[in-house]
Amino acid sequence: MLPDQWPLLALAAFFAGTVDAVVGGGGLIQVPALLTIFPGAAIPVLFGTNKVASIVGTGAAALHFVRRVKLPWAIVVPATIAALVGAFVGAACASALPRRWMVPLVIALLVTTAVHTFLRKEFGRLETRGPVPADRPRGAVLGGLLGFYDGIFGPGTGSFLIFGFVRFFGFDLVRANAATKIVNTATNFAALAFFIAHGAVMWPVALMMAACNLLGAQLGARIAIRWGSVFLRRAFLVVVVSLIAKLMWDFVTG
Repeated sequence: MLPDQWPLLALAAFFAGTVDAVVGGGGLIQVPALLTIFPGAAIPVLFGTNKVASIVGTGAAALHFVRRVKLPWAIVVPATIAALVGAFVGAACASALPRRWMVPLVIALLVTTAVHTFLRKEFGRLETRGPVPADRPRGAVLGGLLGFYDGIFGPGTGSFLIFGFVRFFGFDLVRANAATKIVNTATNFAALAFFIAHGAVMWPVALMMAACNLLGAQLGARIAIRWGSVFLRRAFLVVVVSLIAKLMWDFVTG
């Protein structure tokens, strides 16, 4: 990588960390930047490099949220453990399933998520209920399914987690975002373990991006907590619509 390209990649990593901490979707910024600057690199190497930066930023955002947001751990812990296991299983199964087959289904689910969020103006604005005993296994099911999805495919995992925590457990968007960061850290760890084991990381680039992603995540977490659920609902819709557009473009041109 040429020296004059480091600032561009550093800026992309910082912005990705900020956006991801606010409402997810940092991969929409970071992965295209890597693809642009390293057009000849193997895709697994770029994804592994991206995961190093992402897990640092996501983990930092999760820690920031944990210190400031009260979470129902009876739901979050089973979801996180199940997501970690699901991500390992999904990564192991990834080569057996043509990824292109999944794109139309994922687009349809994202469109449903966007429409539901847009039509329900109060979606995630306030916490609608507290945890009940049945939420523990339901949290594990949510985490396991989306962890498996993240391992086998990936795009939109954070958006689906946020939607699931609000829709099925009554979280407000701030708590849903905080819980999602914890679960996402687990799934990112599973994916990163796979990439490191296969030597698919450009470490100098990954560590530089990780530092920038970390700084962005700190800023994004503060924005999410300070500006609250109304802002997060709008940001969530922007990220979901952007992800739909990207997946449709990739499917048509791929």
